[in-house]
Amino acid sequence: MKNFLLKRILQMIFVFILISMFAFAIIYFAPGDPLYMYTSPGKSSFKMSEEQLDALREDLGLTGNVVHQYTSWAKKTLTGDWGISLNNFLPVRPQIMERLPGTVGLMAASLMLSVVLAIPMGLAAGTHKNKWIDNIISGFSYIGISIPSFWFALLMIIVFSLHLDLLPSSGMRTTGVNSVADVIWHGIMPTIVLAVNNMAVFVRYMRSNTINQLEEEYVLTAASKGAAPNYILKNHVLKNCLLPIITIVGMNFGTLVTGSFIVESVFGWPGLGTLCMTAINNRDYPMIMGIIMLSCTILLIGNFLADILYGLADPRIKQGKEAQHG
Repeated sequence: MKNFLLKRILQMIFVFILISMFAFAIIYFAPGDPLYMYTSPGKSSFKMSEEQLDALREDLGLTGNVVHQYTSWAKKTLTGDWGISLNNFLPVRPQIMERLPGTVGLMAASLMLSVVLAIPMGLAAGTHKNKWIDNIISGFSYIGISIPSFWFALLMIIVFSLHLDLLPSSGMRTTGVNSVADVIWHGIMPTIVLAVNNMAVFVRYMRSNTINQLEEEYVLTAASKGAAPNYILKNHVLKNCLLPIITIVGMNFGTLVTGSFIVESVFGWPGLGTLCMTAINNRDYPMIMGIIMLSCTILLIGNFLADILYGLADPRIKQGKEAQHG
């Protein structure tokens, strides 16, 4: 197991470096000047001379070829210096860390909701294959997979905020109110929208795994010996169905991260998504790079934790690794 974890950590580091190089190259070769807003008429309330712009480029590390700039950026990043925002000339890292809890909280709540609802729904669909309950749940899952997040978010706002006036349409808090209950109230719609797609995917896998497990010999043997259906589901089928779900949760972390950015933008949720959109609109490349790498870190850690949970839940993984090295 130790060798397996070490291998995964080395893979994570390698992937992280590759993504950083790829993302930096895209930003470097993107058309336009990073200081465009300070050199074009009408884009800023003040203008800089060429000498001032050259000095600013030097301070921001925007001089030299791509290798020089990437090396300089990597060295600073390793020391905790993520650069200076081109939008407000404030350090990037504190601004990102200020928004990080909003995104992580939204992702955690939606992931928990999707898993908690997907397990019983998938079991119910799998145990009632091709019956009305299976048809309803399967239809819901197909819609959940197909529907665009931004469209569903707009639909939720129109129905529950504009027409029914039940839920707030944007933001994380009500002005003048500072309570956890108010944050939860504002997070209901974003959480549901972000959870629907993942929940639909989990339901499909849970249904398929349930059907496969019910056809296994050990289940048929237990049923022939008079074991109650609920006992078989709880003590045999459910446990074996949950193992693949752990892997699917890890695989869907990428969808969760990108989905949170879209949902945050629609609902005005103060997280990394809205910060990233502002940075893109202002060509704030240091901010964009910082958000990309932090999102990459969240994704890699999510997959790593899923691998660990899978190994702990299924002893055969550990035994298989030990047998290979034995």
